[in-house]
Amino acid sequence: MPSTSSTPPLSPFRGPLSANEVAEGMNAAIRNAKRLAADAKILLGAERYPSAAAIAAVSVEESEKVSTLRAMCLARSKSELMGAWKDYRSHPPKNTAWILSELVQKGARHLLECKDATDTHGETVEVLDMLKQFGFYTDSYRKGFWTEPSAMIDATVAKTLVEIAESMCAKVDVTPREIELWVEYVGPAWLSRKMPDALMRWTKAMEKEGLAKPPPSVLEKLPIEELMSSDVERQKKYKH
Repeated sequence: MPSTSSTPPLSPFRGPLSANEVAEGMNAAIRNAKRLAADAKILLGAERYPSAAAIAAVSVEESEKVSTLRAMCLARSKSELMGAWKDYRSHPPKNTAWILSELVQKGARHLLECKDATDTHGETVEVLDMLKQFGFYTDSYRKGFWTEPSAMIDATVAKTLVEIAESMCAKVDVTPREIELWVEYVGPAWLSRKMPDALMRWTKAMEKEGLAKPPPSVLEKLPIEELMSSDVERQKKYKH
């Protein structure tokens, strides 16, 4: 029988978060990213390469939520907060072009051809979303060009993406104190040219208090100037 319950559907939360709540959200994302990466590795071992790659891509997206939550707790206005929540729930994360580069360096040459075939405007496609689409679905991106997961995702792509997913979720638990230090040191320099120096002072403060600091590999993957530029443009968009 149909349910007669009048309970309204869940409504996504879009309000401000405390340091403790931000830390809890980060830890939930990290745990889920680890679970997905482990599932992807099982599929890789079973030679189910398209599914392994697609699920590894989802794991990377979950790991990226940690960065989005860091930005969210520095929001200075309601429009910035709403923009941060939209970014949190918009799965394709920013700053992932390096993933395509790393895949190609390890032998996934045909992905460049796939990118050209799917991008009719000559702009860079969303890397992870592209891999998910190729891993899960068949489709046609131009006349006579059909994609099929088993033909688009091979062992090289799957193995490399699983490795990326595992490295990105290899984080320790985040504490509320870490978020408090982030707000204290990085907040005043957010989206300014002082960001690199603020990040350095934050990592030193973390180390001084015996907290785990981000591994060098994570900082190397973070193009600070591009991040600032893209966030400035995003904020302009959400203010209108």
